[in-house]
Formats: sequence, structure tokens, C-alpha cells
Amino acid sequence: MKLMIASDLHGSSYFVTKLAERIEIEQPDKVLLLGDLLYHGPRNDLPELYDTKVVAKLLNERKNKLLCVRGNCDTEVDQMVLDFPVLADYALVEIDGHTIFATHGHIYNCANLPPIGMGDILLHGHTHIPEHTVCGDVLILNPGSVSIPKGGSCNSYMMYENHTFCWKNLDGEVYDTYTV
Repeated sequence: MKLMIASDLHGSSYFVTKLAERIEIEQPDKVLLLGDLLYHGPRNDLPELYDTKVVAKLLNERKNKLLCVRGNCDTEVDQMVLDFPVLADYALVEIDGHTIFATHGHIYNCANLPPIGMGDILLHGHTHIPEHTVCGDVLILNPGSVSIPKGGSCNSYMMYENHTFCWKNLDGEVYDTYTV
């Protein structure tokens, strides 16, 4: 399975348009969105070309490819304009013999691990900083942020294929990899 993973879109039509272009080029089987799709949140500046109606349209056009979990900025009113489920706190994804616990990261993270086993993967966004680290017996991965990167990182997403996670900028250039 070829999986695209993205997080923290925060309503930027500029960067979500770039992500939509990457979806067309990468042709993943599924796109896993780790929350914070429309609202920018009270602690963030407005992202470039903040336009939640355009973002909703771009995402709805790809609804059959999308799997999504709720971020701390996602609400029931967001679900009213999105044609795919966005309010689950987490999703379990089985891929190539690995269990991935996908969540936003504001509840489950290295400081508060979910009930998963040794060798499982905690996949989250929220910090806006790309990451791959081991916490206890769990691999923790973060794709960074599509629209509001932090910690000196670039606007980014991840791809998973053939046991390898690749972090890419929105031009599709690989800047990090991790093989499981």
C-alpha cells in the first residue's frame, strides 16, 4: 500500500492546493490526514491564503482517498462542510505487519502513549515539527505541517511505501527517510 500522510493544514488554500498537486503526482492508495484541517487555531498566525471554503472543496474532491482523525482545532461545524468523517480521535491502520495508531497528538504522544504494543507505531501531528524517534517500545512519527511548519522545518508531508516512510517538502523532494 502506498500511503500519504499529512497534518496541520490549518485552512491554507495555498498550501492545500500544493498538497492536492502532490496527491495527483504521488497517486497514493489513501491519504491519512492527522487533523487541524480548516481552522488556524488561536496560537497560530493566519496561514498563507487562509480560505477554509477552498480547502473544504479541495478535500471534498478527494474524499474517497481520505482517512482522517480529529485535531484539537477540528469541530462539529467543520464536519458540516466536509464530506468525509473527521471527528474520530484516532484510527488504527494495519500496514505491512505494523499497527499504526494515528492521532493528532494533543492527547496521545510520547508523554502519554496510547495502549499499543511493542513495535507498534504512533503517528501524530500537532507539533508542526517532523519527527521519528523511539519512545519506550514505540516508534513515533510526525509528518510536520503542511501550512505552518515550526522548529525550522519546511512545509511537509510523508509517504509510506515498501516499509519506508519518506518526509517530503511540497515540491516532492525527500529530506528524510525511516525504514521499519
